[in-house]
Amino acid sequence: MFLHILILCFSGIAQLVAAKVVHLRWEITWVNAAPDGFERPVIGINGEWPCPQIDVDVGDRLIVDVENCLGNQSTGIHWHGMHQYMTSTMDGSSAVSQCPVAPGSTIRYDFITDQAGTYWYHSHNMGQYPDGLRGALIVHDPNPPFEYDDEFTVLLSDWYHKQMPELLEEYQSADPEQSGQGNEPIPDIALINDSTESIFKVEPNKTYFVHIICIGNWPGHTFLFDDHEMTVVEVDGVWVEPYPVGKRNIRVATGQRMGVLIKTKPDASKNYAFWNTMDINMMFVYENQAIPEGYNPNITAWLVYDESLPLPEPPVLSEFDFVDDVEFVPVDQEPLLGPVDHQIVLNTGQTDINNITRFSINGQSYIPQQVPTLYTALTVGPEYYSNPEVYGDVNPLVLKNNDIVEVIINNYHGNLHPWHLHGHQFQVLQRTDVNGGAFNGYFANISSTPVRRDTIMVQNYGHTVIRFRANNPGVWLLHCHIEWHVASGLVATIIEAPDQIQKLFVPVNHLDVCDAYGSPSSGNAAGKSGLDLTGANDYIYPGDSGASYPPPALP
Repeated sequence: MFLHILILCFSGIAQLVAAKVVHLRWEITWVNAAPDGFERPVIGINGEWPCPQIDVDVGDRLIVDVENCLGNQSTGIHWHGMHQYMTSTMDGSSAVSQCPVAPGSTIRYDFITDQAGTYWYHSHNMGQYPDGLRGALIVHDPNPPFEYDDEFTVLLSDWYHKQMPELLEEYQSADPEQSGQGNEPIPDIALINDSTESIFKVEPNKTYFVHIICIGNWPGHTFLFDDHEMTVVEVDGVWVEPYPVGKRNIRVATGQRMGVLIKTKPDASKNYAFWNTMDINMMFVYENQAIPEGYNPNITAWLVYDESLPLPEPPVLSEFDFVDDVEFVPVDQEPLLGPVDHQIVLNTGQTDINNITRFSINGQSYIPQQVPTLYTALTVGPEYYSNPEVYGDVNPLVLKNNDIVEVIINNYHGNLHPWHLHGHQFQVLQRTDVNGGAFNGYFANISSTPVRRDTIMVQNYGHTVIRFRANNPGVWLLHCHIEWHVASGLVATIIEAPDQIQKLFVPVNHLDVCDAYGSPSSGNAAGKSGLDLTGANDYIYPGDSGASYPPPALP
């Protein structure tokens, strides 16, 4: 990795603020790794895995040159949680804001990290991030609303011994006898910081700011520091009023982040366990699924005060009392948005396409198109860019600039779904418990300063209601962050302020990526003019996640 730091100075009315350029050069490569003792190929960066953490300060300019050296898969990098204000072209979602990066090609991501907090990066292409292409992105605030002495990062994930292409082949099979057909493959193990033997070195009488990131594929995670109380101070990049957890438990869903403070003990007389478990209630929800004998969803790491002392056994928990993240209050006290200009209802369920079990939104399963949706918005012209039809089967939702948008997500499915919105944080007005039913138009109790975040877990057979202001022109995904569900179509596409999108600039380098991949970069979803969608992707083949249209041009 090469890191070049340049100092840029910006003058303001009252003060001079210094920011820097952080320039990274990444080769995306295959690496052999054995995080739990089982060796398999994983996707790493510059020949190493786990992938590196990025540390920047608020206001820094982050430039990352990404070269695809995999040889047999296309790729791309999404900067999870970064709003990319007026830089939607840098969001990194394949078939949405860019073409997939074919083997041998290089793409440059270039944007300002103008949001403090806990974020991460990962591939948004071909189910790759559960195969290892993921890492933490921490944006440091020089003046956080609390004090601490030091900080560290905790990454929580599930892990599979098989690689994602094989697992997706089983999951999206049309064969009813296929063991994985329609059911998510069960993880082999849980990992902490991509290991089963992680330790966090700490000192007595210190306050630590801990960045918790759920980078997994499927189940949510519940965690605790044994005999150390936690105070929540951040969720998904939003500072919240300090929330002492006490003896309750915290859970994070796939894609969610949380910042907590812990105070260490006054002496170093012993070490302590950090305990984490995967949510088995998410994994075993089908009639034909049962918990395998001996299955262990738990994983332990350790707070190490003294390396010469033994590592203790994890605590035994017999019951859980979860903190409700809807109770958190943002430090900035942003009031409830209103009145609503545009209400959207998303009824989520399942459907069959070509005998393949798919997820659907209002009856339509998402299928990536020939032309990235952002490029369609930029090239079809004012006669068509506000017409949802021109974007193909991507569940398009066209919004007007600066509208206050309310989204109701009704979950008509037996599994839980962590919904993530690109380009924004949203207010959470309501989230029901399990079997809470669809939204009936009434709110039980709305906070005047609702929690704001970018990923929210929607309970099975329940609903959630979120609001945000459409003040970031671009094309943004709204999707379940479980990678199985992304691959099987539980995705909607927001085309936000298409008239303002025209101000965006697509770098020539990004267009070159399309040429190398063999994909058109202009026109409607099929790469044609107007509403002629002949050749647009509207069909799913057995075993195909729909993430690789057209086939990548291999060297």
